[in-house]
Amino acid sequence: MYARRRRTYFAMMGGCIALFVLAWGVVRLWSIPVAVGMCVVAMVIPPVAAMVANRRGPDDRWWDDPSGDPQSDEWWDELDGKKRRR
Repeated sequence: MYARRRRTYFAMMGGCIALFVLAWGVVRLWSIPVAVGMCVVAMVIPPVAAMVANRRGPDDRWWDDPSGDPQSDEWWDELDGKKRRR
């Protein structure tokens, strides 16, 4: 899962860079409004790429999952105010 998210992130960021380079290296010669539009699209890509790269996958451990150490889990549950089921 991690490798797929990483590849997707780098593909999105590569597309972002390509849009900027194409917008101001090629497209601006024909149409500045289109070049500006391409940059606006490129501006939205990095936050979306960060969300894609950081989303939780089905196999990922999450912060509130038990660690497997009963003493540690009991301690964290006490700090969080949770009642442990026995």
